[in-house]
Amino acid sequence: MGARMPPLSGLWLPMVTPLRQGRVDEEAAVRLARHYRRAGVAGLVLFGSTGEGNLLTLAERCDMVAALRADAEAGALPFMLGLGGVDTTGVAAAMRRLNRLEPVAYLVPPPYYLCPAQAGMRWHYRQLAWATERPIMLYNVPRRTGSALTVESMETLAATQPIVGVKECDATRLMVILRRGQVPAVCGEDAALCDFSLAGGQCAIAASAHVRPDLFIAMMQLAHAGRASEARALQDQLKPLIRLLFSEPNPAPVKKALAMAGLIQDELRPPLMPASRALEGRLRRLLERLPAAPAAAALQSTSAASVNI
Repeated sequence: MGARMPPLSGLWLPMVTPLRQGRVDEEAAVRLARHYRRAGVAGLVLFGSTGEGNLLTLAERCDMVAALRADAEAGALPFMLGLGGVDTTGVAAAMRRLNRLEPVAYLVPPPYYLCPAQAGMRWHYRQLAWATERPIMLYNVPRRTGSALTVESMETLAATQPIVGVKECDATRLMVILRRGQVPAVCGEDAALCDFSLAGGQCAIAASAHVRPDLFIAMMQLAHAGRASEARALQDQLKPLIRLLFSEPNPAPVKKALAMAGLIQDELRPPLMPASRALEGRLRRLLERLPAAPAAAALQSTSAASVNI
């Protein structure tokens, strides 16, 4: 069973997996990782739902990580691996094969579709903890899995297993976890990021931050600096973007925005499909209205660069 590690902090990006003609575009993945490192993200989450992880083979995932690690700049970012599935034994077997990639942690949802009882979900995580020396981040996303860990189950697991935190996608439950303080809370609901940061939350995994990560980082920094009105004003400017990026199945809108910026091809692995032309037009108009990053973005920043998207 793995050792414990300090709670994670900062903005982590659940990075998309670039594709070209049906294959993983490793060169584009390296460019993206460089891009987001310069923007100041704390780390990358690879192969989660935004990264189309369930549609990639283990070989594809290993090859993409190797490409990132081979680049001095991209490889400097820490990364977490998304890993989920229905069958506990199968997930554990995949984890054992991925352990050699040495992620800082695994982001793991409960078994989807089966809707197991709380005892079954706790059993699932205990079995996975024995399959790796790496810590696990719980991922509570009922709209994708069909079941939800209770706060009590999270706290039980955190007290007995190497759990580095919980990515919680329900805004109300997120604040309860943060307030109780028994397991590190990670914001998985992009629209709740400002309130979470103002309440003392330190870490987020935000898919919307693919677009203008400088603004999301600035908002977190303003909140942590106690500049609540400025943080909320920036959140108000980001809300239409967040809504638009989730108006069609994720990650299609995010990939559309990145393709518009020339960073990747607008390609998803079926049965996922590219975002609509109507959404593309709305995205284009919205992006033109987004503000420049405020001067406060320099607070606690690890990056001197700003980006256009």
